[in-house]
Amino acid sequence: MPAVLRVALPVPLPALFDYLPPAVGEAGVGARVLVPFGRQRLVGVVVAIDAEAAVESRRLKQALRLLDDDALLDPELMQTLAWAADYWLGAPGEAYANALPLALREPKPLPPIGDEYWSLTLAGRSAHDAGSRRGGSKALLTLLVDGALSAQELTERQPGWREAARRLASAGLLERSERAPADRALPASSAPQLNDEQQQAVAVVGAALGDYQPFLLDGVTGSGKTEVYLALIEQVLAQGRQALLLVPEIGLAPQTVRRLRQRLGVIVEVLHSSLSEGDRARAWLRARAGSARVILGTRSAVFTPLPQAGLIIVDEEHDSAYKQQEGFRYHARDLALVRARALGVPVLLGSGTPSLESLANAAAGRYRTLHLRARPGAIRPPQVQIVDMRMQRLQHGMSPALLAAVADTVARGEQALVFRNRRGYAPVLLCHSCGWHAGCPHCDRPLTLHAGRRQLICHHCDHRQRMPQVCPVCGVGDLKPQGQGTERLEEALVAQFPQVPVLRVDRETTRRRDAFEQLLAQLQDDAPAILVGTQMLAKGHDLPNLTLVAIVGVDEGLHSIDFRAEERLAQLVVQVAGRAGRARKPGRVLLQTHQPEHPLLRNLLARGYAAAAADLLDERRKIQLPPYSHQVLLRADAPQREHVDTFLRDARALLPELDALQIAGPMQAPMPLRAGRQRGQLLLESTQRSVLRAMLRPWQHALFALPSARRVRWSLDVDPIDLY
Repeated sequence: MPAVLRVALPVPLPALFDYLPPAVGEAGVGARVLVPFGRQRLVGVVVAIDAEAAVESRRLKQALRLLDDDALLDPELMQTLAWAADYWLGAPGEAYANALPLALREPKPLPPIGDEYWSLTLAGRSAHDAGSRRGGSKALLTLLVDGALSAQELTERQPGWREAARRLASAGLLERSERAPADRALPASSAPQLNDEQQQAVAVVGAALGDYQPFLLDGVTGSGKTEVYLALIEQVLAQGRQALLLVPEIGLAPQTVRRLRQRLGVIVEVLHSSLSEGDRARAWLRARAGSARVILGTRSAVFTPLPQAGLIIVDEEHDSAYKQQEGFRYHARDLALVRARALGVPVLLGSGTPSLESLANAAAGRYRTLHLRARPGAIRPPQVQIVDMRMQRLQHGMSPALLAAVADTVARGEQALVFRNRRGYAPVLLCHSCGWHAGCPHCDRPLTLHAGRRQLICHHCDHRQRMPQVCPVCGVGDLKPQGQGTERLEEALVAQFPQVPVLRVDRETTRRRDAFEQLLAQLQDDAPAILVGTQMLAKGHDLPNLTLVAIVGVDEGLHSIDFRAEERLAQLVVQVAGRAGRARKPGRVLLQTHQPEHPLLRNLLARGYAAAAADLLDERRKIQLPPYSHQVLLRADAPQREHVDTFLRDARALLPELDALQIAGPMQAPMPLRAGRQRGQLLLESTQRSVLRAMLRPWQHALFALPSARRVRWSLDVDPIDLY
C-alpha cells in the first residue's frame, strides 16, 4: 500500500489534508504537489509522509502531479513554518503559502534563476541613432547603447525602466536574455573609518558569527547603524555565507540597495511586493540555491531560504510594519529570532527607538545590548523646542513661530520638513450653518477631503464620493474643511513661499513605482526646499541640507485610548527629529502642541528616548500590560450586530475559568462599523504565556465548530499590536 501525503493547502482551515502520492514521481517533504480540492485544483506543500495511514488510503484522492523533483522548502524552513503556524494560530497552508512568492504558488515549472540581461537589437541601435524615441524609452536606449545590462543594474540606474522595456521589446528594439548566475565582482567603495562605538559593535557581533545570539543595536538616529550593518555583512561575505537584511518599508529599499551594492561590490537580491512576481521568484530561488549572497527585503523576506546563513539583521526593529495584520498574522521581527536560532546565526535588531518589548528582553538578559550614542559627522544633536499653540493665531494649523523658522531656514539656502501624519486636505468637511459633516456610509468615521481630486475618501474602506457644492441637509453652500492634512499644508506653504520648491511625500504622491525616489531626487543638496510629509519620511533617509523639522499634530498621540500610543508617539517624534542636522549643519526641531507640560514631551526633551521608554516600561509593569503580560485578540465582524454579539458570547462561554486568565469583553471594537460590517472583539490576557498556549488551540478548534461562527468573519491575533 502506498504511503499517505499530508499536504498543507492555502485555505483558512487549521488542518492538513491527506492524499495518495501522484502516479509519477516520488514526493518528498517540502515539495509542491498539485491536488484536487472540491472543484478546484490547488498547489500544496507536502508536510509529512505517513506510512502508517496506508490502511485507510483507499478512500483518499490522489495528488494530480508532483511539481518539484527536489524539496523546494528545506528542513529548517519547514520546521520554522510549522512552529510559526502553531504560535500565531495560523492555518498551516496559509503559513506555508506565505513562504513562497506568488509565482511559486502556481502549478508551473520553476523559472530560470540566471541573471536577466537586456540589450539593443539592430533596430534598437537605429532607433537610438535616429533619436526617434522620447522620455523613458529614449533614456533606456541610451543606457543600453554601450552594451547589455542586467535587470538590477537597470533598476539602479533607471527606476521604473520595465514599462519602457516592454514597449521597446514589443517594437523589436530590445531583447531579453538569461545568463548563468555569476559571482561577479562589482566596483566597491572604501569603508569610512568607524568610531569607537561602531568598532566595538562590529567586534562583538563579529565574534558571535557562527552561533545564535540576539543583539539589540540601540543607536541614536544618525549614529551610523547602517555602517555597522555593512561592516558585518562584509565579514559574512568573507566567510562565504549569506546575509539577510530586513527593512520595514518598500520606500527604504532602493537607497539601501544602492548603498549595499556600492560598498560591498556584490549583486543584492531584493524581495518586496513592488517587484514583479517573476523577479521575486527568481530572487527567492537564487537565495535557495545559495548564489544570492546578500538579500534585502521587507516583512515577507523573512521566509527566504538561507542554506548558507551567516547573519540576519532587522533594521528599525520597532516598526509596526513588521506585523502582518491580515491572514497569517505573524511578526517578522520575532520570526527572524526564531529562524536565527534554528540556523545557528546571530540576529541583530537595530533601532534608534527600540520597542518596549526589545528593551524588556534586553533588561532580562535575553538580548545583548550595543549602544551607539554619537552621530558621526554631525556637529551636535538637533536642538528640540516645544511651541505652545495655546492662544496663538494659526495659519492652517501652523503657528507664527513655525512659519518664521521655515522662512529663516530657506533664506539660508537650507531645507525644512513640515511633518503631519495625516494625508489628504482636511480630515473633516463641515457645514458651518447646520453642523452637518461628511461621514462614511460604511464606517463609523468622517470622510477625508482630498481637494486636489475634489473627492471625499474614507481612509478605512476607501469609499469615495464627489465633494458636494452645498450642504445635503440644509442646502447652504457654507462648507468648511476642518483640520489639516499634508495636502492643505502643501497648499498653504506654496502660498507662503512661492519662490521655494514645496514637495509633498505621502501615499497619494508615491503611488507609482519609484515615485518616492523620484520625488527625493528633485532635492538639491545645496538648494532651499520645503518637504511636507507623513511617516514615510520619518526613517532611513539622509538629506544633508535638511536642518529644520517641524512636527504638526503631536497632540493626537497624547489622547489615544490605545495603550501603545505614547510609545509610538515617542518613537515617531525621535525618528522624525532625527532627519534634521544629519550632516555638517546643525539641526533644529519644533514640536507644536496644546499640551506643552505633558510629562511624555518634557521627558523626551529633557532626558531622551531611553528615559521616556524606561518610564513607559515601568507603567506597563505596574499595570501588567505587554511586554509584562501576553494577549490574544478575537475579532469578529458581520453585516448584523446581533450575529457578532452572539458569536462572541458563545466564544466567551467556551473559555475555561482560570485565575491566571483575564478576559475583557465581549465588546464593540474601538471602530464599531467598518466597510459596512459591524465589529466586535474579545481580549484574552495573562501574565503566564503557558496559560494561554495551553488553551488556545483547543479553543480555536471549538470556535470552528460553533454554529454562530458561520454567520461571522472571525480571526485570532496572537500578540496583537493594534486593538482596532
